Amino acid sequence: MPTLLEALEEKYGLGGQRDKLDETLVSIFVPKLPPRQSVPELLILNDCNIDKAGEPEDLRRKCCTVKELDLAQNKLENWDEVFGILSHMPRVEFVNLSLNQLGGPIEIPQPCRMDRLRSLVLNNTKLEWYGVETLLQLLPVLEELHLSLNEYTHVLIDTIVEDDFGVEAEAEAEPADSETSCDSKTCQCQAEQDQEQDQIQSSRGQKRSASECSMYKRTEAHHGVKKLHLTGNHISEWSEICRVGRLFPNLEALVLADCPIKSLCPPPATGSEDEQTSSTPSQSATAESHEHFKNLTLLNLSNAKINSWDDIDRLARWPLWDKCDSTEHERRQLLIARLPKINILNGGDVIGTVEREDAERSFIRYYLDKPESDRPERYLELVSVHGKLDPLVNIDLRPERKVTVEREDAERSFIRYYLDKPESDRPERYLELVTVHGKLDPLVNIDLRPERKVKITFTYGDSSEER
Repeated sequence: MPTLLEALEEKYGLGGQRDKLDETLVSIFVPKLPPRQSVPELLILNDCNIDKAGEPEDLRRKCCTVKELDLAQNKLENWDEVFGILSHMPRVEFVNLSLNQLGGPIEIPQPCRMDRLRSLVLNNTKLEWYGVETLLQLLPVLEELHLSLNEYTHVLIDTIVEDDFGVEAEAEAEPADSETSCDSKTCQCQAEQDQEQDQIQSSRGQKRSASECSMYKRTEAHHGVKKLHLTGNHISEWSEICRVGRLFPNLEALVLADCPIKSLCPPPATGSEDEQTSSTPSQSATAESHEHFKNLTLLNLSNAKINSWDDIDRLARWPLWDKCDSTEHERRQLLIARLPKINILNGGDVIGTVEREDAERSFIRYYLDKPESDRPERYLELVSVHGKLDPLVNIDLRPERKVTVEREDAERSFIRYYLDKPESDRPERYLELVTVHGKLDPLVNIDLRPERKVKITFTYGDSSEER
């Protein structure tokens, strides 16, 4: 498999001697230019089977001007080779390493700090979260990060120790304290500690297993990342997405397309079980649903598993939203009414005052016939603005398709129809109507059409005759 340097020379012919031309070919001579000493600022070497960097000195000389590097779908498996490539590109701002098997551990080389890299694409690399943490330490100005299709089910790095694994930290601390007071009874204390640890873990087994809790790691927040793509991962709980919000507090765009997100309800706030049970789920969700996404303006939830309007109501409380996508007229009206801060829906024109008012009034009428238990909080807010509206009148403006027939004329016509018929063919209804109207005379058949006679004149010499 070729190195990066060999792929460069094969694609651009950098510094290499041209092969001797076949004598049978016709050669056209042009003024000779000096061989190119550096590659373009945009370097695309995807699907070139690259597995190594190549000679450092040649890379440093030829790649010093590269700003965008695309190495997707190659054979890179070692992060040392990746750092060896990037260390010779001091101006690089964009790197695409998708479809390289880079899931192994990352050892930070010395010295290595990429102060200009702003966009990093690691789709389908199977990179673990610990590797993501290491890269974040090396990329202080990173603004856009792509981690799609990496089969993540949890976000295993966070800036705080949550209640889920904070209890385990206490369980580990308590045995440490007890060990200091058990010099003479070490074995007995150790057994008691193990028993207590098992009880704590079994009581929390419904949330997360002990081995899974041990995988979580505390790290520092990265304030530079503004765009994060997690498309096609297996994350289903909003509590895991909240970790992303804490990890990237200045996040502006979050893409969760094709992630099976079931709900936007975060976990209950840290506290005693009595406090958690005393507060309703809606209250805790309202307080924390967007707590870690205060700067977010774009959220992509395409193909999510959300099936409750309560989650849409939670989105209405997010502070900086102005865009949303939906379909169908009625659904559009319901979304406009539920999301007062949305200004653009489905990428169309800005929602005007008239359309918003019509949507809010339609929203009120939509819930008029619903029981109070099914009415959302937004309903009461809109009623306080527009009042309690009456249902619309169903007016049918189609023309009538009925024909009015005089009964008496119809009966007379019925009698005259059977006047010339033999008595055996006359129905009983005929006799009943004759007793009412009498035996009518047939109508006179008057032909009012103009006569069509033609006069023909025959002429014989000096005489003529008309017929």
